[in-house]
Amino acid sequence: MAKPYKNVKLSTSDYQLELFLDYFNKRIRIDHYRGNMTQILQEISHISNEDFCEKVLFYSHPEHWQELLSHGYELEGVIPGYFSGTHNYVMTLYTKNERRTSQYWVKENEILQDIKNKGLNMNDKLVPTDYSFRKAEVGDTRQLAELYGKVFQVYPTPMNDQQYVKTMIEGGTYFYLVEYQNEIVSAASADVNTIFHNAELTDCATLKVHRKHGLMKKLLTYLEQDLRKNGIYYTYSLARALSFGMNYAFYQLGYQYHGRLINNCYIFDKLEDMNIWGKDLSS
Repeated sequence: MAKPYKNVKLSTSDYQLELFLDYFNKRIRIDHYRGNMTQILQEISHISNEDFCEKVLFYSHPEHWQELLSHGYELEGVIPGYFSGTHNYVMTLYTKNERRTSQYWVKENEILQDIKNKGLNMNDKLVPTDYSFRKAEVGDTRQLAELYGKVFQVYPTPMNDQQYVKTMIEGGTYFYLVEYQNEIVSAASADVNTIFHNAELTDCATLKVHRKHGLMKKLLTYLEQDLRKNGIYYTYSLARALSFGMNYAFYQLGYQYHGRLINNCYIFDKLEDMNIWGKDLSS
C-alpha cells in the first residue's frame, strides 16, 4: 500500500522549503520556508500541478500573506503565536472548484453562534470515580489504535494503526487517556513543534457512551499543564466545524476562534471543514 503522506525538503542557493505531501487528503502543506519568495512560489505551483493535489495550505509569516494574495491565495485563518510567538497566516489555494465549495458553511456558523449563546460554564462536571486519567505509555498503543478505529470511520492520519501510534509516542507526542473498567474510552494528544515552540491539540476521541461526563475537557487540561511545564505556551487545534461538542470544549477552555479551513481533510465519515482555535498558555 502506498504511503499516505511524504515529507519533502528542498534546498537551493536561493531558498529552503519544507513540504508535506498529503496524498490521503489530496493536499500540500508548506510548513517552513525561507529565501526567494518568487522561486518558492514557482516551485509550489509546479508541485501543485500533480494529479493528487486539490488544495495547497501555505503556513505564512505575517510579512508574506499579502504577497500570497496577489498570487491567488486566500486567507482562511490565523494560528496565533505559531512561529515562536509570531502569527501564522494560513493561506490556501485550490486547484478544483468542488474542493473550494463548503456544503455546511451556514450550519457551521450556526453552531458557533449556539456556542457563544450558551456562554461559559465555570462549573466543571464531576467525573465519576470509576474513570481514571493518566499519561499514555508505549504499552497502550494497541488499545489506543482500537479506540480511534471505533470512533472514526475515516481519519486524516492512520491512528488506527498500532505501529503509527507507537511511533508518535516514541517521537515525543504527548498522549493522555481515560480508562474505565480497564478499557481506554477517551484520549487526546499534543503534537509538539520543537522548532517553532507550539503544539497542536489533536487526536481527540471518546467512545459515544462515555461522552456525557466532560472527559475531553479534562484531558485537554492535563495536556496544557504538561506543555506549560515544558515551555510550550502557544497551542491550537483544528476541530471539526460540525462538532458542537469539540468546539464547545475549546471555547470553555478559553480558546479563541480564528477561522475555518474549507474541506480540509477526510475525517469521521467525509471531507470536512475545520475550525481553528488558539490559546496563549502563558496568560
